[in-house]
Amino acid sequence: MSKPILIMGATSGIGQCAVNEALSRNLPVRAFARSAADMEPATGLEPYPGDALDYQDVAGALIGTRAVIHALGIRERPAMLWQEETLFSESTDILLQEMKNAGVSRLLAVTGIGAGRSKSALSFIERAAHKAVFRKPYEDKDRQEEMILQSDTDWTIVRPVILTNGAKSGKYRVLRKPEEWRMGLISRNDVASYLIDAIEAGSDVKSDVVLAH
Repeated sequence: MSKPILIMGATSGIGQCAVNEALSRNLPVRAFARSAADMEPATGLEPYPGDALDYQDVAGALIGTRAVIHALGIRERPAMLWQEETLFSESTDILLQEMKNAGVSRLLAVTGIGAGRSKSALSFIERAAHKAVFRKPYEDKDRQEEMILQSDTDWTIVRPVILTNGAKSGKYRVLRKPEEWRMGLISRNDVASYLIDAIEAGSDVKSDVVLAH
């Protein structure tokens, strides 16, 4: 059996969908999350309870893995409008250090359209609305992306557009050129499908992409 894929943020959102997608392809998964112990048993699944801000937890989770999907999210709440957010950058800083120590090079990090240089893809109205609601989290995603860009990992920055809970369609587009980037909709299951495809095919290394229908 091949080495497992480490999925951080494995019990909710895109991370949970990525776990299901990998297992559906008979790929082993190490599912990292604080609540991983509560996951239903499945063939190929290794729940790994841990804190993404704990060096030892992250180091242990990386042992013997082939690739990492960073899909951590935050709970949307009113305080998000004014509280500083650091989860994305702090967890990425720890992960990059421990990936180097473990000799694991492949990293796929899920951020979102509006992060990093994809801000330019938003219209004036979209940018204003995005900033009004998501300014603090996306300032941290900016920091996260910059860390990844400066790292020596085989990284892919993955920026989904507006997420839905729809089924996997396989009809999404991988927008690789900045002039193609745009707002739109995509299901979490389609994002997960891309993530596993990119690991299996070794595609989009050292690239930042936008995913949209």
